[in-house]
Amino acid sequence: MKHIFHLLILALMSTQAAAQELKPVAYADGDQKLNGLITSNSDAERPGVLLLPAWMGIDEEARTAAIELAKQGYIVLIADIYGEGHVPTNATEARTIATHYKTDFAAYQHRITLALEQLKLAGADPEKLAVIGYCFGGSGALETARAQLPVKGVVSIHGGLGKGDRPNGALSTSILLQHPEADASVSKEDMASVVSEMNAANADWQMVTYAHCAHTFTNPASKDYNKQMADRAWQHLMVFLKEVLA
Repeated sequence: MKHIFHLLILALMSTQAAAQELKPVAYADGDQKLNGLITSNSDAERPGVLLLPAWMGIDEEARTAAIELAKQGYIVLIADIYGEGHVPTNATEARTIATHYKTDFAAYQHRITLALEQLKLAGADPEKLAVIGYCFGGSGALETARAQLPVKGVVSIHGGLGKGDRPNGALSTSILLQHPEADASVSKEDMASVVSEMNAANADWQMVTYAHCAHTFTNPASKDYNKQMADRAWQHLMVFLKEVLA
């Protein structure tokens, strides 16, 4: 009996370790190669989370979040929005390419659509999908909702909220905005506009504002990091995903 117990423990540890690995996944947008990462728990159909990284591309915050989400039972794909050969090496390059996709929102929505298809191919339940994003990726989470892509919920984590001069449209998915109170990158006008947009669509939305937090408050590598508020934001994310992906 003791031997069987030890074997069960080893099997459990092996399963947890597998869920904590990230594997490369190659896909494409026409001739443009895209290089994402996916968790190693696609052995059975599970709820899926598409993670859209910040403006520097796939970073440590995205990797860590994917691994932690896999521990909660989600298959997670970290999308490659920019594509091979276009990953920025500094903030100036990041600002340029991120601005391109925020301006050409249709191109951003298209890259998100391609990543969602890869997530489903990896074994995610197509009826239980969500999109979360950090910073530039948070803007993408909102674009997912605006494009009415087939997901149950989106989470914008200190993301950009503006949509330019586009008219309001339907928003059929649940929306969670995690907004740092002292985020200098989000104007009062954009804040008022997104609230008006969501209300005009009679959307299922909620916004949590985190006190004493600047823009990248969830990122341990940032000078803005606020551990207490980052931990709270993570718990709020867990509650939201548990509800919409039930």
